[in-house]
Amino acid sequence: IVLVEGVRTPFLLSGTTYADLMPHDLARAALQGLLKRTGIPKDAVDYIIYGTVVQEVKTSNVAREAALGAGFSDKIPAHTVTMACISANQAMTSGVGLIAAGQCDAVVAGGVEFMSDVPIRHSRKMRKTMLSLNKAKTLGQRLSLIGSIRLAHLSPELPAVAEFSTAETMGHSADRLAAAFGVSRVEQDEFAVRSHTLAKKAQDEGLLQDVISFKVPGRDIVSKDNGIRPSSMEQMGKLKPAFVKPHGTVTAANSSFMTDGASAVLVMSEEKALAMGYKPKAYLRDFVYVSQDPKDQLLLGPTYATPKVLERAGLSMSDIDVFEFHEAFAGQIMANLKAMDSDWFAQTYMGRKSKVGTPAMEKFNLWGGSLSLGHPFGATGCRLATTVANRLKKEGGQYGLIAACAAGGQGHAMVIEAYPQ
Repeated sequence: IVLVEGVRTPFLLSGTTYADLMPHDLARAALQGLLKRTGIPKDAVDYIIYGTVVQEVKTSNVAREAALGAGFSDKIPAHTVTMACISANQAMTSGVGLIAAGQCDAVVAGGVEFMSDVPIRHSRKMRKTMLSLNKAKTLGQRLSLIGSIRLAHLSPELPAVAEFSTAETMGHSADRLAAAFGVSRVEQDEFAVRSHTLAKKAQDEGLLQDVISFKVPGRDIVSKDNGIRPSSMEQMGKLKPAFVKPHGTVTAANSSFMTDGASAVLVMSEEKALAMGYKPKAYLRDFVYVSQDPKDQLLLGPTYATPKVLERAGLSMSDIDVFEFHEAFAGQIMANLKAMDSDWFAQTYMGRKSKVGTPAMEKFNLWGGSLSLGHPFGATGCRLATTVANRLKKEGGQYGLIAACAAGGQGHAMVIEAYPQ
């Protein structure tokens, strides 16, 4: 099963150029970019799967709306998946499953997230009153219901990046995780500076070839990510803790930012790809999903998933040439690297004899990551996979590994092998 091509819209800070769009607009742009780049006939795809996290109520199956908008045949089924920050990963591997089962030969998978406009609800009491008003038969009933509304009922319910089972925000959890693994503020700031510096270099050198230009209706043409901001350690040091005050170490600058963006990949059976005249980028090899305690191990997905997927693929850390890990927070990345390098953690928590070891930094997230490029929750997985494929080609490596953590204490890892040149 091969990855033929992958594209994404520029990832933009929420509330910037995409602010007046809807999620399906971004997803449609990514799909149209994929159509344009691959030249695949619009009826040659068997299935379309998209990932998203914060759903726009009007387009709950955003995959279908985006596919129709992009001009795909209306005969192609489409569904939407959600698995927090690994939603696009789930979309891709669901496609791999359909192909492996012989159901499909060609699947388009992707993800979209639009944080510029999220659903803000009325309070529960207000919603109850409004639904009752809808059913009220007489004027008296209506007036009585209207009279029951209190000022407190008008306060809205805002969505939060928080864990439902523990009510803890992800940033707070990242701060606790960093503290548990002894990750200092300086280490986190250094990693964030590294991410932004490498992203800027990759952008300037034209390495981010998955980014397509997108003409935003009524606005400009957008052709690059706008969250890449290389900074100095001195500037980073001035920021106050964002979650655990006053002594926390996680700040706005060493965390990923709210991002709007969409991605798409074309996944096919190798036989079908070659029959259609495509030169695939990479093989999608083994993958795993993992789950842990969402309170104390919320963001340790990569630590649990990496050894599992390497075992499945019969590989070791030294066989991997390219690593692309999702950077939710600098503290989360550093904590995972420390956990992966700890025999004690492997034995105590993972039931393993020894540690898996840490990725060599000269192979790790070399074109920036979620901290700098941006992290549209539902779209990042496809960016990781496409980046691995593109880096393997550029760097001449054979094996790449993607890994990501996600809300709910979940995680994903996949081995990707370069297609022979």
